[in-house]
Amino acid sequence: MSEFILNDLKDIDSVAAEFLSETKGRKIFAFYGGMGAGKTTFIKALCRQLEALDTVTSPTFTLVNEYQTREGDLIYHFDFYRIEEVEEVFDFGIYEYLQSGRICFMEWPEKIEDLLPEETVKVIIEVNNDFSRTLSINNVSGQT
Repeated sequence: MSEFILNDLKDIDSVAAEFLSETKGRKIFAFYGGMGAGKTTFIKALCRQLEALDTVTSPTFTLVNEYQTREGDLIYHFDFYRIEEVEEVFDFGIYEYLQSGRICFMEWPEKIEDLLPEETVKVIIEVNNDFSRTLSINNVSGQT
């Protein structure tokens, strides 16, 4: 398990760069944290580091957003907050996305926990008393 501390929002891009270096080669990321923990904000920073050309927004109502990078790669960003039944994700082809070989960032993955592939990198974002964030990363080596 690895940990990153984000003390101030001005440091988010350097933390995102470190995060991507630590998880290099990994494609599927599940972000856990309460409402307002900073999941979307951190995913925006990751997409900046990956040189996404599109505006990164929370896909709360669309369930999935697709962003293209400067090199022509695709990044998929999911938000499962509004999912009430796990079967809903089959309607838009969750497995095709997860097996695409593209980077997948997922918010509220606990809603589809049983569908997550074994190689999913689990990221827990906790808000500390001083409002800094601790990002704990599990399964970086491919082991749970």
